[in-house]
Amino acid sequence: MPMKLEIIIKQLPLKHTFTIAHQSRDVQETLIVKLSEGSLIGLGESTTNPFYGMTVANMTAALEEARPIVEDGSWESPEELWEKCRDIFASNPFAQCALDIAAWDLFTKKKGQKLYHYLGLNPSTIPTTNFTIGIASIEKMVAKMKELDWPIYKIKLGTEHDMEIIRELRKHTEAVFRIDANCAWTAEQAIRYSEELKLLKVEFMEQPLGKDDLEGMKEVYAHSQLPVIADESCIIESDVKKCHGLFHGINVKLVKAGGISPGLRMLHEAKSLGMKTMVGCMTESSVGITAIAHIAPLLDYVDMDGAMLLSQDIATGVRISPQLVEFPAGPGIGAQLI
Repeated sequence: MPMKLEIIIKQLPLKHTFTIAHQSRDVQETLIVKLSEGSLIGLGESTTNPFYGMTVANMTAALEEARPIVEDGSWESPEELWEKCRDIFASNPFAQCALDIAAWDLFTKKKGQKLYHYLGLNPSTIPTTNFTIGIASIEKMVAKMKELDWPIYKIKLGTEHDMEIIRELRKHTEAVFRIDANCAWTAEQAIRYSEELKLLKVEFMEQPLGKDDLEGMKEVYAHSQLPVIADESCIIESDVKKCHGLFHGINVKLVKAGGISPGLRMLHEAKSLGMKTMVGCMTESSVGITAIAHIAPLLDYVDMDGAMLLSQDIATGVRISPQLVEFPAGPGIGAQLI
């Protein structure tokens, strides 16, 4: 039965302007890959990202180059397709991620199994996702937090008054805090801030320094009062080993790594090195978020709140509450476009 690749572009409207250390946005553009074989459909997603130079144009161009390999149907597994297309997507892992997720969705539908079941994972062990509070005025950040009562908040930092933000937010909740400085601090700041952040019941610091500041991270790793998790420093598979001894754990972003196939390899390697594991999301629809949920039983921490930040989703999929992650019925990943 012939394989068909379709590329769909969608706009994701956000509930609030989302600001981190290097960008702000009100609408997120996203690319959906749709793989069809007979009556079976696999969906995958990757958002555009100006910081990483990922646009609809260059993602589409990479996928079009891969189309003959995809549609000839000679690949028997998502991992095999990933390897066949490795060179094509060498400079565009975001496009490869969308294709890889769609391939896993279609592959496990053909197997008649949910993805987590095929991978031998237990969905009852999924950790509770954090809910992200982007940078804004302190008043707006407090309001965002009060808008959704959640047990874990991830606070985006990288301002001139980061500690003031955490002190004020702490007055309004007993929830667990995680902070993400998005490369904005120096080693001296991170070490000094960690002392008070620990007292303010912060669980860990994510990517406090620039991704290439390895000497600084040695100091932070040695002297921080809190665990440190790599994000921008851990993009691809070869980065995992580099992060060992500099970070206590890694945050894998499937879009940056190139999809579920390399993401699984990174998580297993980190576990073998005794590191904590996390998967983070972009501001994605329920297509990308549902894919993350299927591999979440492998994780110590998870950040899969992307669809929760949207004012309107383009898909149905996993439903997330503090107590429960409820998967859609049927095999595969299970997300469906609305």
